[in-house]
Amino acid sequence: MDWKLELVAIPVSDVDRAKSFYVDKVGFNADHDHRVSDEIRFVQLTPPGSACSIALGTGLVGTPPGSAQGLQLVVSDIDAARAELVERGVDVSEVQKFDWGSFVFFSDPDGNGWAVQQIPAGD
Repeated sequence: MDWKLELVAIPVSDVDRAKSFYVDKVGFNADHDHRVSDEIRFVQLTPPGSACSIALGTGLVGTPPGSAQGLQLVVSDIDAARAELVERGVDVSEVQKFDWGSFVFFSDPDGNGWAVQQIPAGD
């Protein structure tokens, strides 16, 4: 049996601001934006090429905005990924190289923390 992680909820304080950040700056695809009721809004966004999406909204999670940390994207070219983020206006770290990969880091407007990794060749 396959166990596929397909959706991760990200706690945010302003859904429209977060949606704009992830779509316009980070480059995620906007899949759904549905208001279920006055208390529930569901926004699904997917990184290009990913099988896993993120969910933003109101009435979805009870964790405080900015409390999601350690979220990770994997790319084939960390320098190109960083350049794209910088070009789109994301405040992203310089490339950091470790034995287990090269990384850049950024946070969304609420402080949810992301890493972008290029896995070393041969791993």
